[in-house]
Amino acid sequence: MRAIKLSSKNQMVLPKEAREAMQVKAGDELLVVVKGNTTIILPKPKKYSAALFGKGDYKGDYLKKERQSW
Repeated sequence: MRAIKLSSKNQMVLPKEAREAMQVKAGDELLVVVKGNTTIILPKPKKYSAALFGKGDYKGDYLKKERQSW
């Protein structure tokens, strides 16, 4: 675990280990989730469908199959 400082401009630098673990680079967007006294920083998914369904190539096949089953 490594501590980081907030600059006078309210900026912070993510340590190299954290950037590599989250697979983010300069210009990528991050999500900040605040729950009570806990703050979590997550990489923003490139495609929300991929994050929700766990597939990088999701094109609505799941919904088509569900609708057909009705």
